Amino acid sequence: MYLGKVIGRVVASEKNDVLEGKTLLLVRRLPQGPVVVAVDAVGAGAGETVYVCRGREAAYAFKPEEVPTEATVVAIVDNIERE
Repeated sequence: MYLGKVIGRVVASEKNDVLEGKTLLLVRRLPQGPVVVAVDAVGAGAGETVYVCRGREAAYAFKPEEVPTEATVVAIVDNIERE
């Protein structure tokens, strides 16, 4: 899991039926990391800092539905504090 910044959306005219109604976001890993396509589970928007879950656990955000995803946005970050 990691923090990322939403930098765009992906529009797909053809996709798996389970993905119908789900938003696909382009998320860049912070700081200046690679970009992934993530299924949005929380209603994130462009420019927001988000928490991304990767791997098999990424599908857990949609249980009991089986969603074919490798990355999911599971939280919108309001504040980051460093000590």
